[in-house]
Amino acid sequence: MFAIESALTIAYERLSLRALGFFVVHVDGRSDGLGAPDSTMLACSFDSVKRRIADRGNHLAPFAAKAEASEIANALNRAPYVDSQEKELLLGISSHELAGLVYADRLLWAPDGDEAFDDGSYILQFDVDARVRLIAFRRSSGFAYDPASFSDLWLPSDTFYGILQQWCEAFEADWIAMPNVSDRGAG
Repeated sequence: MFAIESALTIAYERLSLRALGFFVVHVDGRSDGLGAPDSTMLACSFDSVKRRIADRGNHLAPFAAKAEASEIANALNRAPYVDSQEKELLLGISSHELAGLVYADRLLWAPDGDEAFDDGSYILQFDVDARVRLIAFRRSSGFAYDPASFSDLWLPSDTFYGILQQWCEAFEADWIAMPNVSDRGAG
């Protein structure tokens, strides 16, 4: 139902790079992210997962428990582009408030700032009581979403955050065990 898959191809001394490899998130039978051995530097993905764990219980949105996945995706896509003078409500709140909420409460997990999700994948995370809701989808072109790409998964919080913690520990152990190379000439 939910898993994180990654591989380190080259480990670097510099923490802002960490390693070259790939980072893929599996949500309800779908894979999000690029799986080639040289897809991305892994520092952003590693740091993003660590932040998610530290912010446990704080990925909050008033609409997370009831709104349809496609409605949430469409609203979050539209919010940053609505003219600030418009009074349009998206998911029951102003478009300006919604755009701010996405970043303030770290609702957007992917893309995470690196090339790992250059396949058009988006993953949203919401903490709802003792559960986590993950909504994953892909942009098909421009700002359009592929309706067939939606996954909407609910997990117990302990399960979700436990998987994140296990992945962090395994990633760090792999990184430490690999010979770290100088980052001169990398990126």
